[in-house]
Amino acid sequence: MPLRSFRGTSPSVEEGAYVDPDSVLIGNVKVRSAATVWPLALIRADDDSVEVGEGSAVMDMAFIEAPKGRPVRIGRGCIVSHGSKLHGCTISDGAMVGVGAIVLDGAVLEENSVLAAGSVLPPGGRVPAMALAMGSPAKVVRKLTASDRGSVREGLEAVRSKAEQYSLDP
Repeated sequence: MPLRSFRGTSPSVEEGAYVDPDSVLIGNVKVRSAATVWPLALIRADDDSVEVGEGSAVMDMAFIEAPKGRPVRIGRGCIVSHGSKLHGCTISDGAMVGVGAIVLDGAVLEENSVLAAGSVLPPGGRVPAMALAMGSPAKVVRKLTASDRGSVREGLEAVRSKAEQYSLDP
């Protein structure tokens, strides 16, 4: 897997995490246990730190950057979907960033919230816990249901299962 040091800091990947060999991690990146990072994901922590929480998934072609003074924190059990972009923001435990969505500096997705596909959460924006936000700029459209949360959990379980298969088939 391409792990690149920068200015004396190197990525760290905990045991049990899966990082695809076609992803790139640069600088002060921490990937916690049971987390997954998929092909062509780029995580750049050359100016500040990025942490991918335990059991979280950073999907294909996601781009994550931590500009100076704006670390990126991805909590436990999160999904950062395909082609999404995170820049100096916080994704709290259990939250999901939809396909192609963008989360900008200082923005926060609170616990178990969802930012819909293609949406933009502007600088300093916030999606409250258990809410679905969509649009550009993103606005809360409703509270999440138990079914919504079940779908996120099922998606994360499918990703974990696939990571196990990839780990066995180098």
